[in-house]
Amino acid sequence: MSGRTEDGPAASTAPPRLLVLRALGLGDLLAGVPALRALRRAYPRHELVLAAPAGLAPAADACGAVDRLLPASAPSRAVPRTLDWTGPPPDVAVDLHGNGPPSHRLLRSLRPARLLAFAHPGTPDIEGPTWYAGEHERDRWCRLLRWYGIDADPTDLLLPRPHTASPAPGAVVLHPGAGSPARCWPVERYAAVATALRARGHRVAVTGGAAEDDLVARLAKRAGLPDTDVFAGGPPFALLSALVADARAVVSGDTGIAHLAVAHTTPTVTLFGPVPPSQWGPPALPCHIALWHGPPGDPHGDRPDPALLRITPDEVLHALTRLPEEDAP
Repeated sequence: MSGRTEDGPAASTAPPRLLVLRALGLGDLLAGVPALRALRRAYPRHELVLAAPAGLAPAADACGAVDRLLPASAPSRAVPRTLDWTGPPPDVAVDLHGNGPPSHRLLRSLRPARLLAFAHPGTPDIEGPTWYAGEHERDRWCRLLRWYGIDADPTDLLLPRPHTASPAPGAVVLHPGAGSPARCWPVERYAAVATALRARGHRVAVTGGAAEDDLVARLAKRAGLPDTDVFAGGPPFALLSALVADARAVVSGDTGIAHLAVAHTTPTVTLFGPVPPSQWGPPALPCHIALWHGPPGDPHGDRPDPALLRITPDEVLHALTRLPEEDAP
């Protein structure tokens, strides 16, 4: 952003830079929006650079707090090995990725003038608040910033209405995929919900990520959905955002689309297990229903968690009828 002049680098006119590390998924980014906006308000003259997967650039832009996305990712939600940072060190670096020490060390390797992060015994030179494992994700990062004197509101999470038109306005959107098998409710149960909703006269649409085509195809076939209501292959953010914003409701596991629906005030029925809604759930509003039977389990398991399997199609259908009357299918 600093550019060059005919006489050489324009470093003296470049704005100070604030680097935020959150190299995770869509749901993680949306849960971090309140913290990102708090940083934007606290550092209005800084260029706010978000280190995150390249595919999240449209979502980062939609939140209105990020100036530039620095592509960064690693398998299995790990800390990236390096960041492609150029130019002078960041004036401020903020660890919104985890509690360290790998994320601390990555940011510290860039020699920022100031590093904001949680305390960890592996990096004793970094002062910060204590990490609480069971804390809600939105609250956690806002508490981190408040410890450093930055006012942050965990309810500041809404996104502006998309400019793109919805391809299926008024549909109940089902999303059978999630980041791990442990958080995937069986596709046969989603199909039972879809079939029942269509029998009652409701339009049903199904979405899936880039690696979830098989799930989407199986659900669409079992429920007899027309191709016009099937959005596989990881639809572009603008299309997905429009679909969710104009949906009658979104039914999914604990994954990114649930956070996107919350950001657009779209009613949700979210199926939790193995991670409880107290850590990743929607705000306590009548238009959001979180189904959870516990106990907590392994979020990285290779099969649906037992807590998730305790949720039945009838329970999901009943939850949809419990939504506020103007929203309930």
